[in-house]
Amino acid sequence: MTDAQSDTAFRILAFSGSAHSPSLNQRLVSLAARGARDAGAEVTLISLRDFPMPLYHAEVEAAGGLPEHARRFKQLLIDHQGLLISSPEHNSSVTAVLKNALDWASRSESGEPPLVAFAGKVAGLVSASPGALGGLRGLFHLREILMNIRVTVLPGMVAVSQAHNAFAEDGSLKDAKQDAAVRAVGRAVAEVGSRIVGG
Repeated sequence: MTDAQSDTAFRILAFSGSAHSPSLNQRLVSLAARGARDAGAEVTLISLRDFPMPLYHAEVEAAGGLPEHARRFKQLLIDHQGLLISSPEHNSSVTAVLKNALDWASRSESGEPPLVAFAGKVAGLVSASPGALGGLRGLFHLREILMNIRVTVLPGMVAVSQAHNAFAEDGSLKDAKQDAAVRAVGRAVAEVGSRIVGG
């Protein structure tokens, strides 16, 4: 499916927890997005690099509400029904930039129900790392965070180790089974999410 989308397609927001350019995890989430598009979903691929936000602090919020980029990111979450996230691992957990973005987007503004950007969403998680575990430990932390803010996180997670050597020039993974598994995460979000919304 192209970016000129139908109103009936299940809408997925895809991004990585990295602000680096280039980013292994941005490449990986792009691959998962292909799987979602192949399953008929409408996918918006963004980079957190384009949404710089100050470190969340209650006093900052009280003084001026949500910063511009936090509000833009939150609105994108609201406008989409599913999430695809590729999360790097920093010290066995999620990155500060990803946690901060989720923290800002979780804040309610006047007249909004709690967790309007997250409640009822369906998410699929992947990770890429040069290390031996592929960022898997960070994915378990991310799963807990998302479930706590009322996101349904699908059980299948894929962690790609030695990721600096894992990609082919066309953006696919050299290991065909891994490539299929990452695309399958995107496809699962599209298919399960469509059933939930449609049902």
